[in-house]
Amino acid sequence: MTLTLILLFVVGYALITLEHPIKINKTATALITGVICWAVYALLSPEAETVVEHLSEHLSSIAEILFFLMGAMTVVELIDAHDGFTVITDRVASRNTRVLFWLISLLTFFMSAILDNLTSAIVMVSVSRKLIRNNEQRQIMAGMIIVAANSGGAWSPIGDVTTTMLWIGGQITTVKIMTSLLLPSLVSLLVPLLILTLRFKPEEQATIPTATQGISRPYVTQEARRDRRIMLAVGLGGMLYVPIFKTITHLPPYMGTMLVLGVIWVVSEILHSDKDDAERQKFTPAYALSRIDTPSILFFLGILLAVGALETTGILRQLAESLSRSVGNLDIIVMLIGLASAIVDNVPIVAAAMGMYDMQTFPADSKLWEFLAYCAGTGGSILVIGSAAGVAVMGLEKLEFGWYLRKISWLALIGYVAGALVYLAEFLLME
Repeated sequence: MTLTLILLFVVGYALITLEHPIKINKTATALITGVICWAVYALLSPEAETVVEHLSEHLSSIAEILFFLMGAMTVVELIDAHDGFTVITDRVASRNTRVLFWLISLLTFFMSAILDNLTSAIVMVSVSRKLIRNNEQRQIMAGMIIVAANSGGAWSPIGDVTTTMLWIGGQITTVKIMTSLLLPSLVSLLVPLLILTLRFKPEEQATIPTATQGISRPYVTQEARRDRRIMLAVGLGGMLYVPIFKTITHLPPYMGTMLVLGVIWVVSEILHSDKDDAERQKFTPAYALSRIDTPSILFFLGILLAVGALETTGILRQLAESLSRSVGNLDIIVMLIGLASAIVDNVPIVAAAMGMYDMQTFPADSKLWEFLAYCAGTGGSILVIGSAAGVAVMGLEKLEFGWYLRKISWLALIGYVAGALVYLAEFLLME
């Protein structure tokens, strides 16, 4: 049975990574892989009832992640439907390329921590399109947005799916992960950003329009401006409140997210209560729910089910023991996991690591979990296909794999290693 499950998972994983060449959506492959793994486990196990019990246990923890993501995505879509992010992005303007790179990168970094890296990357790419005329400069900016989004998501419990998974699983706590990873994550952005800005020549500094030159903004009524501010304040304030809600009530994070979704839903209904149905349609939560990335949620369901089957059968524990024997150093193992996340999706890698190492040996806020959150979150920036933010920006700006490899990958790798060294030094000093 063990060999069969490993083979099924490897084949499914390979098909997921080959999504574009074979033209089969990775969500479909993940769902099939997850169900087949459990079906094989049930058919080859002498006690089917025990298998069902194990499945129910895993489904409970998986559902927490999925409901959290669904709620957070809907909140973001509601803010975006009201153009709430323009309250922030309209204030970004400069004629200096270097200044603009720093402004957009740092804004992306902190927005990712509050929202998520995918949404922040998409929003900031749209901003860079308005501000940067030169195509080469805009593509480089897009590359740095990927790095900034992934670095910003790594240190926040609600900023990256993998960090959220560790937070919901109890491996990390809110304050500890933020204080431990803020500096390393920031370094992983600042180092490549510093190298990049120093490489710009003086003659490359005059391709940016100001807020009044080359950028036409449509007229916005006072009422619409008010709605933008209210929805942004409620949405961002609510998402920031989710970790506080978890700390106070000890309820799972998805409960806080659902509370925020309910509140912003009510606010949206009140703001548009005087409009007719057709006019307020695009501002309704029902419309926002239709726009969220449902395939990604189902992808997480499929891949987490598959990983759950491997964990239940003890395969992941055997893999952890094998890595410990062959590599030895746990820090090196975690850094290799981060590098692997640049090649394949970091969600199943982190899910597998959570199954490989138990919380009795490595309790909450252990070095292993914090370092894993950093490496899995920032490692995806090394290749353009290594993160959801990277894939989204690649499509928006038509970034080629080879171009990213030449222009951005080496910068992201230097930042990744620099941030890792900062975290390890930080940990030694705190011991």
